[in-house]
Amino acid sequence: MQLKITQDILSITELKKHTSNILKQIHNTKRPVILTKNGKAEAVLLDASKYEQMMRAFEIMQKLTKAEMDIKSGRTEDAKTFFKRFRSEKNI
Repeated sequence: MQLKITQDILSITELKKHTSNILKQIHNTKRPVILTKNGKAEAVLLDASKYEQMMRAFEIMQKLTKAEMDIKSGRTEDAKTFFKRFRSEKNI
């Protein structure tokens, strides 16, 4: 997702004037649009499906980070022990 600064950085005034076209652009290109106010970045508009994809990736990253911390802290057990404990706890 390569940002095209001539197309993807717009003022809030431009958004107000061309909302429909800008939303079509975001949907078609899947690139975010950076909105500026007084020449400074103020917000980012992103296609909803891209946002959901990013959130799923972020959730996976959080889980992997927690798993890495568990490994570094020694909070692990071998599979045989885990399944034995799991079956016992679940009455399987």
